[in-house]
Amino acid sequence: MMTVRSGVASDTGAVRTRNEDSALAGAGVFAVADGMGGHAAGDVASRLAIAALQRLADRPGLTPQDLRAGLAAANREILGAVRRQPERAGMGTTVAGLGLVRFAGTEHWVVFNVGDSRVYRFVDGTLAQVTVDHTAPGPRAGITRALGTDPAPEADVWMFPPTPGERFLICSDGLPLEVDNAAIAVVLAAEPSAQRAAETLVRRAVDAGGRDNVTAVVVDHVPAADDERYEQTAPPRSVR
Repeated sequence: MMTVRSGVASDTGAVRTRNEDSALAGAGVFAVADGMGGHAAGDVASRLAIAALQRLADRPGLTPQDLRAGLAAANREILGAVRRQPERAGMGTTVAGLGLVRFAGTEHWVVFNVGDSRVYRFVDGTLAQVTVDHTAPGPRAGITRALGTDPAPEADVWMFPPTPGERFLICSDGLPLEVDNAAIAVVLAAEPSAQRAAETLVRRAVDAGGRDNVTAVVVDHVPAADDERYEQTAPPRSVR
């Protein structure tokens, strides 16, 4: 069995006046959503996405299909919010995350993303980006997939077995905008606490310029006794 410890931190940054990011560190689901739309209420879109995933966080026997269904539900709820309040037309959100699921009778990680929020995996001193940014190349670069669109976007999903000692970082694009991968790896290697690692990464991004909202969720997989399930440094929670 596994013990999972997590930490979460978020900041508006040094330039923006509103934090449109939301995050979740639940018992079995961890995610970051980066809202888009500004006056069109990107913060509402990100909050709706996280709320849909939070409903899955304590579900026993979570499956990859549950996570896909949760993302589809989030997309429907964002579109429904726009229908109820047309002034919010154009709001949307990226989302990236990590879920602990049952597959073929054993625990597996599922990594998912829509947009350019990211999931990194840090193991044996090596940092690797698991997700692929959904962005257009060139000078007119922009996000090519986001929740809040019709038809619904297709989420990228990866599934793999857990490795004791691995650490994951889920973040909005405000973090890699200011802190490169080498510096991220240094923090993840040096800070044993998931919560302090998340706080340090967010603080460094703000100190480096903070041109965007910045949010980080750090998830650690550590060995657990057979009679333990999950342990966290704080209760399941969401932030925005």
